[in-house]
Amino acid sequence: MRWPVNWMQALVIGFFVTAWAALVVMVTVSPGVREVVVGRMPGSGAPMVIGFLVGLGCFLALMTVGVLKRWRWVFWLVVVAFAAGAARVPIAWLQLTDRMAPEGPDWYVATQGVIGVVQVVIAVVMLVGYRRTGIWGLR
Repeated sequence: MRWPVNWMQALVIGFFVTAWAALVVMVTVSPGVREVVVGRMPGSGAPMVIGFLVGLGCFLALMTVGVLKRWRWVFWLVVVAFAAGAARVPIAWLQLTDRMAPEGPDWYVATQGVIGVVQVVIAVVMLVGYRRTGIWGLR
């Protein structure tokens, strides 16, 4: 069965794929980012990092299925999670201005702030689309 994908679904799926791929590259290339990721886990080492990335990939795959099948709960979960990305911006600013301990290299902290802005923009676009055409652009 083929599901037609509209612009809103493509935007969310594109974000999922880009964010996951960027995280894989950052963890692979940057020891500073790898330390941040490993520092948040109960264990350490390559198996834990790989397990985390695979687990995150599986979760995002499930969310992608929900986007493709236009599940209502996934729509609202994405809107709430992306709107919460607004917290990334002031946190990144506080870390970059040394008012808060930075989690990783400066470029990573700045990237987190940019991701927060992108998430909020997508959440707003989704809410505007919801007001105009309903969940996932259906009407």
